[in-house]
Amino acid sequence: MTGLSDILERLFRLQENDSDAVTEVRAGIVAFLTTSYIIFVQPAVLSNAGMDFGAVMTATCLASAVGCLIMGLWANYPIVLAPGMGINFYFTYTVVLGQGIPWETALGAVFISGVILILLTLFRFRELIINVIPEYLKNGIAAGIGIFISFIGLVQGGWVTDHPGALVQLGNLKSLPAVFTLCGVLLIAVLLQRRVTGAIFIGMAVMSLLGLPFGLVEFSGLVSSPPDLAPTLLKMDLAAALDLGVLTIVGVFVFVDLFDTAGTLVGIGQQGGFMKYGKLPRANRALMPDAVATTAGAAFGTSTVTCYIESSAGIAEGGRTGLASVVTACLFLLALFFAPLAKMIGGGYVVDGTIFYPITAPVLIIVGCLMAGNLSHINWKQWDEALPSYLIVIGMPLTYSIADGMALGFISYPLIKVFSGKAREVHWCLYLIALLFILRYWTS
Repeated sequence: MTGLSDILERLFRLQENDSDAVTEVRAGIVAFLTTSYIIFVQPAVLSNAGMDFGAVMTATCLASAVGCLIMGLWANYPIVLAPGMGINFYFTYTVVLGQGIPWETALGAVFISGVILILLTLFRFRELIINVIPEYLKNGIAAGIGIFISFIGLVQGGWVTDHPGALVQLGNLKSLPAVFTLCGVLLIAVLLQRRVTGAIFIGMAVMSLLGLPFGLVEFSGLVSSPPDLAPTLLKMDLAAALDLGVLTIVGVFVFVDLFDTAGTLVGIGQQGGFMKYGKLPRANRALMPDAVATTAGAAFGTSTVTCYIESSAGIAEGGRTGLASVVTACLFLLALFFAPLAKMIGGGYVVDGTIFYPITAPVLIIVGCLMAGNLSHINWKQWDEALPSYLIVIGMPLTYSIADGMALGFISYPLIKVFSGKAREVHWCLYLIALLFILRYWTS
């Protein structure tokens, strides 16, 4: 065991990051459980584009494992990567079904976008973006992501539902998923208040056991054979993706991943205390995994891979090093053989055609509350600081997008500075980003 401890210490610097192997393993498990829904949601979405369900599931697990391993071993951060929600809907419903582009061509566009992201990372352009963002905007991003994932948790837990007139409304609080979500939130909150080690993990475990007799968690076995990858492996059509009309789609893939990942890294960096003097150490290493995993994922047969805001659940559980990400990567690979077990907790509970996640939803609500604490670091009396930060905070949940929420703040920030006579306080890169956001929406 001493030899293993030495290896882990050398790879992940556990003592330097005030952590230990047990905490990191627990954090990796929690992070996996809060993101494992993608194993089943991703193939369900991409199968509507004509892709094989089982092959996409295998591709999703493999691409996620690649991203998490690189993040853990290369960047040493406890951040989960997997095919991004939102961009997968764009892949299926806008590109394939909406524009009639074959899914093989769409995969080619994803592959090319991954290569472009690798080049942008090598030339350190993505790192520059993260480092020049003002501290108060970083706090706004962190708080916005927190409120965003709490909103996701409220929806997944049945507390909030859609409304044709008011957009959203209070859900049926008497429903079983809503009641379990409330119990889960209260249980984890009490454990956190009592400073219980592993509060989030314990809360999920207890609620999973309690959910069995109610059918919220359904035991359907442990082991299954991995689905065949052949129907999607290396099926991307690169030649067709280089067509001028498809290159605009490549641009969308690059743009969304660029700012989704930047926002997530900043938010998680703030939450985990990783930021040093306003900068993220090893930022360039942290930005490479999603680019490589996106390229590999396209080859396997899945859409764009990005950093997951649910990583904050593992960080809230104490994860501080890449060991947690390595654990998550191993669990993604194990899920290929233990899909029934992963589905038991992360697969959701269906009510009238709607899927709820009453076991993992409380975690998102709790973590969102923790991340909202960054609001206290914003000077609300300075309008050139407060308004852009506020627009980011409300923009993320209301647009259901990290990138779009950032756009509201990043466009307003330089404008307020310029008309306030403070144009020189804005880094040239932020002017460029604002222009790119404006051009994206102007031409869409």
